[in-house]
Amino acid sequence: MTDELSDLRLFVRIVAAGSLSEAARRLHSSLPSMSRRLMAMEERLGVRLIDRGTRHFKLTEEGSLLYERGIAILNDLDDLTSQVSASIAIPQGHIRVGAPMEIGRRRFGPLIADFTRKYPRVSVELALTDSPIDVLGSDLDIGVLWNKPTDGSMVVRLLLASRGVICASPEYLAAHGTPEKPDDLLSHECILLMFGRHVYDRWPFQEDGKEREIQVHGSLCCDNTEVVRGWALAGCGVATRALWDIEEDLAEGRLIELLKPYSCDEINLYIAYPTRAHLPPRVRVFIDFLVERISGSP
Repeated sequence: MTDELSDLRLFVRIVAAGSLSEAARRLHSSLPSMSRRLMAMEERLGVRLIDRGTRHFKLTEEGSLLYERGIAILNDLDDLTSQVSASIAIPQGHIRVGAPMEIGRRRFGPLIADFTRKYPRVSVELALTDSPIDVLGSDLDIGVLWNKPTDGSMVVRLLLASRGVICASPEYLAAHGTPEKPDDLLSHECILLMFGRHVYDRWPFQEDGKEREIQVHGSLCCDNTEVVRGWALAGCGVATRALWDIEEDLAEGRLIELLKPYSCDEINLYIAYPTRAHLPPRVRVFIDFLVERISGSP
């Protein structure tokens, strides 16, 4: 029974990952190991679960049935386990958390270390990415998101209210001048951030009581916020970053905030998790821990 549950959890993880190679990466395993486990499961059940090739990965009819029923079974099992655990009030088990790269590395990493010291029977897996976080599709217990999801199957809590900051290094400003109004950015080198295939090159401002966007230009573009911050610190241009990512740089003078009177770019941080009748104690205490430690930050 234990092996069957383990195989079912693995199968759900593989489907959520979208490929065997991505599942192997997320689970810190190898592609041959993933393939062997899946083949053994198919042989035991006597059916093919996934049609897989070099360019496709598609569930069979039997695989779709196993995935849908499997998620329900695992959720029911987690709910039952959480109720039993709640009766003795000892959070335990595994939590998988997804978070944005920069704030995840700088703030959530240390917080999670503190959490596991306080709750040693809970293990936490932290997945960092600058791509949009898909809580359900990535088989996460909790997602830390900078955009509020509209999916009605998710519970969403505001974790941190913040804003975007236009900034540059003192060295860049000394060499190229300081923009005094949004249109001045048109003559500056701007460092651009990508989200998937979308380049964030239209920066919002409020001027004369109206909101407008400036389409900026630059020779540097990246989908990683740490790289964008590094380029700004190195004097490569003007960047826009979330306040929570650069508050220390601003306080210590490594970056200078620009065009603050025109700022209107709210960037909030949310916690999102799947709706369940009974939230596992380990997830509940983790959420409460994050809210207590982060709420009220700049």
